[in-house]
Amino acid sequence: MGMKINGTLPGPNEIKNEYPMTSELTELKNNRDNEIKAAISGKSNKFIVIVGPCSADHEDSVIEYVSRLAGINDKVKDKLILIPRIYTNKPRTTGEGYKGMLHQPSPECAPDLKEGIIAIRKLHLRAIKECGLTCADEMLYPENRSYLDDVLSYEAVGARSVENQQHRLTASGMDIPVGMKNPTSGDFTVTLNSVRAAQGSHNFIYRGCDVTTDGNEYAHVILRGGVDKYGTNIPNYHYEDLTRLYEMYLSTELKNRAVIVDVNHSNSGKKFKEQIRITGEILHSREYNQDIKNLVKGVMIESYIYEGCQPIGKNAIRGKSITDPCLGWEDTEKLLYMIADKC
Repeated sequence: MGMKINGTLPGPNEIKNEYPMTSELTELKNNRDNEIKAAISGKSNKFIVIVGPCSADHEDSVIEYVSRLAGINDKVKDKLILIPRIYTNKPRTTGEGYKGMLHQPSPECAPDLKEGIIAIRKLHLRAIKECGLTCADEMLYPENRSYLDDVLSYEAVGARSVENQQHRLTASGMDIPVGMKNPTSGDFTVTLNSVRAAQGSHNFIYRGCDVTTDGNEYAHVILRGGVDKYGTNIPNYHYEDLTRLYEMYLSTELKNRAVIVDVNHSNSGKKFKEQIRITGEILHSREYNQDIKNLVKGVMIESYIYEGCQPIGKNAIRGKSITDPCLGWEDTEKLLYMIADKC
């Protein structure tokens, strides 16, 4: 056989019972969920900022980062909704490299999926308990989200997953906002089709069960840029891109027409400092055109304590990305206050 079974993993209910959400934390999450939904639907004018490391790595450094965000959140919460990125699964184009905390709770050690499941739940719970902020994660593996579905306030479906049927149908069963990224080709039609699928009701197999979903009216687009057939980055955050998406949205019957702009990845060409300029341009486009202002509900920023990135190793600096390069804290803090001033 080409596949070896290493062991049976604990089920979601077993992990949730061992590491539970309290009633107080559940109430906090429900309030955060409603606040984010209000922004996506246009009932609130607050601007969403999903911000944090490219990939979560060490629990203590991630919590230090989120605690810093919480301090800023207290000062800007009348204008912004800060959602920490705690991405515990890392998509790899070739399958090589660090795949996130779920696979390797300690990046320097061998994969351990059981300990990884426990580590990612403990990390998200600690962020809520100590910082008062519920967070975002990426739905890289649809069946794995059952370990975190009671703690997350936002999920994203990545560029390599957005055309996958299981991701789309699973998104239709979520009760929180879910962002569907444009595929790596940058095709807007594919993205809007994925949003339509996520907003609809479906019957399918999920974790060995026959399930029916209600549809997720808060499913929306994330623009992250694309690449052409030569591998050249094609940004899609410019004014012309936003107006084109708005016009395409109008031709659909989709609910809650909304977009979050990912200012890194193919939009920045992974030149992490460009995130500052790109965010400024998006805010200018919103200020210039009311339709774009109504459409663009927020931005997604990759940021950590120290700027740049580094290889995994015993001498690696905690709080510096071990995957894609990120903005450092000093630039992030200035950027967040700038966004609040312009919103």
